[in-house]
Amino acid sequence: MRTYITHPGRLDALQARFRNHTTKLFEKHGMSNIGYWTPQDEPASKNTLIYVIAHKSREDAKKSWDAFRADPVWQKAQKESEADGKIVLKVESVFMDATDYSKIK
Repeated sequence: MRTYITHPGRLDALQARFRNHTTKLFEKHGMSNIGYWTPQDEPASKNTLIYVIAHKSREDAKKSWDAFRADPVWQKAQKESEADGKIVLKVESVFMDATDYSKIK
C-alpha cells in the first residue's frame, strides 16, 4: 500500500499522471493494480492518493520498481508532468500480507 501526499494544488496532476501513464507502466513492469482511492474528508481529500498494488514477492517488487524507475517512458512522463513544479511531497509505503479471513488473498 502506498500513500502519496502532494504539494498544495497538485493532486489533479498526480491523478492525471496515474490515469494516463503510471498504471499502465506498473502492469508493464509486473505490478498488479488493485485499487486507487482518495480520502473523502479534508484536508486529505485535497492532497492524498492511496493505492494498493500487488507483487509476487518483495524481491519481485524491488525488481519491478527498479525497472519502472529506469523506464524511459516513465522518466519522460514524470518530467512532463512536473514541468510546472514537483507533484509529490511525501510517499509512505507499506508491504502487507492478507489475513486468512480477507477476501483479497
